[in-house]
Amino acid sequence: MRRILLAVALVILGMLVFSPHTTGPTAVGVRTIKWSPFAAKGVEEHVYQPGAVYFFPAFLNDWHVFDTKLQNVEMTHELNRGDKRFHDELLFKTIDGNDISLDVIIAYRIDSEKAPYILQFVAMDDDDLKDKVVRTVARSIPRDIFGELKTEEFYVSDKREQKAEAAKTVLNELLNPYGVIVERVSTKDYRFNAAYQKAIEDRKVADQVAEQNKSATKAAQEEYLKKLEDAKGEVNKMVATADGNFRQAQIEADAYYEKQQRLASAIEAEGIAEAKGITELNKALAGSGGEVMVKLKLAEALEGKPIMLLPSTGAGMDLKTTNINRLLETYGARAAAEDSERSK
Repeated sequence: MRRILLAVALVILGMLVFSPHTTGPTAVGVRTIKWSPFAAKGVEEHVYQPGAVYFFPAFLNDWHVFDTKLQNVEMTHELNRGDKRFHDELLFKTIDGNDISLDVIIAYRIDSEKAPYILQFVAMDDDDLKDKVVRTVARSIPRDIFGELKTEEFYVSDKREQKAEAAKTVLNELLNPYGVIVERVSTKDYRFNAAYQKAIEDRKVADQVAEQNKSATKAAQEEYLKKLEDAKGEVNKMVATADGNFRQAQIEADAYYEKQQRLASAIEAEGIAEAKGITELNKALAGSGGEVMVKLKLAEALEGKPIMLLPSTGAGMDLKTTNINRLLETYGARAAAEDSERSK
């Protein structure tokens, strides 16, 4: 029995002397030494890693845990959202003097290697760090940077994104030395003064109508230009057709002219040759053989033709006054009568 009591006493004493200290899956631990014969008093610079159990005397040490996961500071107009249950959005004026409220979310995490520094100089835990440091700075810097926009520039998402990146850069410059890393600055809804909001909406509607009219005008212009181009195309086609016909006619005329010119040259050459032949013939006829040649041609012409001899005495017929046709008919009748008598 005494042994059992001794064992229990030893366990209790061990738990009192070496109590367990744990870190969650995304948390790091920081130990503060109250008293130790082996180490200096104060915050230990060693960072205890996530997901582990560490044993050391509780009454001689303090233990603090910081979560390293991504966390949000959400400042919004909605009562049932965000970190606070009241209107928590950023209120400021645009650079052109209009009141605006803007919902902003700051996403951040702590630098685990700086957890001992955070405990010594910044905050005792995550809530303290979020409310007293991150939230305070996050409500100041974005208000100044987004206030550089004009009222209508809030409607342009690219402009808001540019300012969000600028706010992230400035926040990191301020918070990184305190062990806080800002990963993202996001904007959500924004609201103007009700009367001004209505004026902006009316102007947007008017701008949309103007844009629609511009689009309709541009479409009409493009349709006109299309028709103009189509008409130009038809005219060019007609001109090309006329030019083609003219060119074809010109080619045909040139070919016909060339043909007639060649024909005329051939006729001219033939006439020249024939003239030369006649000239040579005349020269031949004018010579001693001309009379013989004439007689030969005359004989060739009279070959096979009947020849009748007519008396031409002094008391005979006068060929100038004689009706040759009647005379031929008379001789023909007489020759027929003679042929008939002979046949009897």
